[in-house]
Amino acid sequence: MLSLSIASTGTAVNFLRGTVSSTSTSSSFHGDRIPHRVSARVPAAAITSDGKPLTVKMSKREAELKDIRAKTTEELNEEVIDLKGELFMLRLQKSARNEFKSSDFRRMKKQVARILTVRREREIEEGIGKRLSRKLDRQWKKSIVVRPPPSLKKLQEEEAAEEAAEAAKSA
Repeated sequence: MLSLSIASTGTAVNFLRGTVSSTSTSSSFHGDRIPHRVSARVPAAAITSDGKPLTVKMSKREAELKDIRAKTTEELNEEVIDLKGELFMLRLQKSARNEFKSSDFRRMKKQVARILTVRREREIEEGIGKRLSRKLDRQWKKSIVVRPPPSLKKLQEEEAAEEAAEAAKSA
């Protein structure tokens, strides 16, 4: 006979398994049944203690999607290029073992995915099929002109400003 015991803080549940005959079609479970509880996320009361209704704030992701949908397709394409450049810079920092925020990888990848999703939604609305969409995407990728990402541009501007300040001090 096999016995399994699971203990958590304050409670213990035992599962026992008896021998199973090959002719029996019924369950061989003879342990304690644990009721399955489904907890739904229910918001707190809609009215505060002072009688005023609560305002529901839009989640961060929904607000982000709203901003993305407000942009034109060209702006979305530019943003994808910038984010991919930033991801490249993060990979360089990681390989050089410089300090970086590892959470930026996930955040940027998700941002790129959201933008590409909105772009595909627009293509579907225009009636562009999957095959043509892939073809247009390949053409778009070939037409991309490589340029430094915004963070690198900012770094270069800061270095140029420092050099100009040093040149002004020495002159």
